[in-house]
Amino acid sequence: MLVTLKQVLEPARQGRYCVPGFNCTEDVMVRTLLETAESLRTPIIMMAIESDLVGNGWTYLAGLIKLAGDHHDVPVVLHLDHATNVDVIKRAVDNGFTSVMIDGSVLPYEENVAITREVVDIASPHGISVEAELGHVGGANLAETAHAENVLTEPEEVERFVADTGIDALAVSIGTSHGVYRAEPVLNIERLDELNAVSKVPLVLHGGSGTPDDQVARAVRHGICKMNVYSDLRVAMGIGYKRTVERIDRPDPLPCDLVAPIRECLAETIRAKVELCGSAGKAGE
Repeated sequence: MLVTLKQVLEPARQGRYCVPGFNCTEDVMVRTLLETAESLRTPIIMMAIESDLVGNGWTYLAGLIKLAGDHHDVPVVLHLDHATNVDVIKRAVDNGFTSVMIDGSVLPYEENVAITREVVDIASPHGISVEAELGHVGGANLAETAHAENVLTEPEEVERFVADTGIDALAVSIGTSHGVYRAEPVLNIERLDELNAVSKVPLVLHGGSGTPDDQVARAVRHGICKMNVYSDLRVAMGIGYKRTVERIDRPDPLPCDLVAPIRECLAETIRAKVELCGSAGKAGE
């Protein structure tokens, strides 16, 4: 059943667990994510980025998640991730997204507030949740052609930013990065404590892939309510693809046999993230 981000994160904050957010781009990912979530009785956040929605993606990907999400008896959030353009936000609203993220983290504070406030004014009348980012989670872009440095979130800005914008969730920078890590990250849990103490909304951790399990578990205990995962899903699909090549020995393989190893590896990764975040069995909340 489709719900908003606010509906799943407020119980998570009260219950001190985290709901994983998974980027998905294809029907194999959508089906595996939803069926695995239902088997674990976990809320799930299905995320799409603009590059995967170009052209027919708005119809095929968003349409599939809306239709299939309402079929499953667990809370499902349809979330637009890392939008930087207000027009893209408007299109997400028109296409039935239940949550959007506006990323003004590279902008000066006042400009970040302005664009975030504009998005809240667009989304809130439709009952759509808004996530924003303060500080900046760096790392590699999807093409691995550019790399940005982290800028840690400043506690003294958090309370003012939330009040000035009216957001429902805040992504913070405490040491994670986007993409595959080249060195093991060290999360700044002390900074997280300071942020959580002053934030009136649930906190989000971007760059969850590759972060050591013990550090993720600590982050959840200290206030993280949503963790974004994408690179780890791509790694799992790559492993599954290799297994497919090893297993298939007929010239006319059945489609179900082609995708079965990919789905198996995806489901294994999804289960591990859900259990790590502590959201298994929380669908009823």
